[in-house]
Amino acid sequence: MATSDTLSRIQAALARSGDGSSDFDLNPGFRPKARDLRPAGVLVALVERPRGLSVLLTKRASGLKHHPGQIAFPGGKVDPTDASVTAAALREAHEEVGLDPAQVAVLGQMPIHETVTGFAVTPVLGHVQGDFSPVVEAGEVDEAFFVPLDHLMNPDAYSIQRRRWLGQWRSFYTVPWGPYYIWGATARMLRALAQRLD
Repeated sequence: MATSDTLSRIQAALARSGDGSSDFDLNPGFRPKARDLRPAGVLVALVERPRGLSVLLTKRASGLKHHPGQIAFPGGKVDPTDASVTAAALREAHEEVGLDPAQVAVLGQMPIHETVTGFAVTPVLGHVQGDFSPVVEAGEVDEAFFVPLDHLMNPDAYSIQRRRWLGQWRSFYTVPWGPYYIWGATARMLRALAQRLD
């Protein structure tokens, strides 16, 4: 499928209403009764690569206090100076991987994803225009890499696994790619997008 057709399909999918997702979808018994969620934005950046459209992902620095070494989208919490969650996602992508916001054509947003750590995360999808080579921010990002969109949009690429956390079993989605173990919130948000495009 041509890039323009894929992007049009994604925009149409994003324009449809739908429910959000959460880290509790597979573990509803762990959902807190009530809590204040902090807004955050992540950028699902679609980049032209030799294998076609691909999604930019990062491996968080191993020295970070929260989620060290995990695979994530560029992004973070909304600061008071950010005009919107989209602005926050673009700012964080610039800080973490050197992506110029002017290169990103925003396609739309996914519904909010609630994380176990208390964030209401809005995935912002954008098409990166022109040449782009990631320059990672040392201390925050160990590596930036690309995963073909076709792989991430294939429902058969996903599996559900379990591990013990705080003494109890919890289930989570995974969508591995080569040496990268993509799981948790990142995999759940990608699967939500795949479901919209199915």
